[in-house]
Amino acid sequence: MPLYQALDLAKKKGFDLVEVAPTAVPPVCRLMDYGKFKYEQAKKEREMRKSQKTSILREIRLRPKIGDHDFDAKVRSVKKLLQDGDKVKITIMFRGREITHADLGWKLLEKMMEVLKGTVSIERQPMMEGPRMFMILTPLSGQQAKAVAAQQTKAPATPAAPAEKASASHPIKIKEEKVEKIKESANA
Repeated sequence: MPLYQALDLAKKKGFDLVEVAPTAVPPVCRLMDYGKFKYEQAKKEREMRKSQKTSILREIRLRPKIGDHDFDAKVRSVKKLLQDGDKVKITIMFRGREITHADLGWKLLEKMMEVLKGTVSIERQPMMEGPRMFMILTPLSGQQAKAVAAQQTKAPATPAAPAEKASASHPIKIKEEKVEKIKESANA
């Protein structure tokens, strides 16, 4: 219908004439209460923002010579941060000549992953950056955690030596090549 008739009709019914598809031939318009429409859209956006959870990157710092009890305390704090929905960056700081033993850092990160197995996923694999080695962990979503728990209950672990178990079932494997690359980058 012509524009003047559409405007007349909208005025009689107490609505606004809103152009929905301006590129269509002929353009498509709709009769609606535009103020109410904007209010409902703003309300939906507020609800969406309220339900959104922004994940923050939190950092936990370790040393290669950390004691067992200190390590356990760090694991507890990592678990707490992951339960809050935050991402966790685990950093191992090397001082002085400790950098020549980067394999200790790899073993420490492997031990951390063994303890947290089934509750986290690795966002960034361990890597060296100067005198620091780090990796980033994210919490598993509810469905992923259930799937991992189901897999663990279906396939019971066979008894193995602790060293074999850690290297066989863990996603982070200590490889001589990687350790050598880290040592080379540290010496450069």
